[in-house]
Amino acid sequence: MMVGVVLVSHSAGLAAEAAALARGIAGEDAPVVAAGGTADGGLGTSLDLVEAAVRGVDRGAGVVIIPDLGSSVLTARLLEEDGRVVVADVPFVEGAIAAAVAAGAGSPLADVLEAAEEARAFRKL
Repeated sequence: MMVGVVLVSHSAGLAAEAAALARGIAGEDAPVVAAGGTADGGLGTSLDLVEAAVRGVDRGAGVVIIPDLGSSVLTARLLEEDGRVVVADVPFVEGAIAAAVAAGAGSPLADVLEAAEEARAFRKL
């Protein structure tokens, strides 16, 4: 069992590319999926798309949702379930990669969340 990671962005393209980057670094088997944009392909967030992504990536060890900003955070919080589905308050790309690496390594939910949260302190210089 692995922890799933759902990337929620207002843009379907941004979410898909961030998920592809995270899987490219963590390994193609890392359970990372995108849930971006609206059902009709526009900018925004869709509770239905995020909910389907959570169900689709849930392999029994929990799910970390990483939203980009604003309404994606509010949408993600609607799906929180204590000990099963958690929302990470982390930088979108860096948090996604850190969570994907930890999830792909088989870490438990708390450790995947912690790895994502540590991305807040990543320095570039």
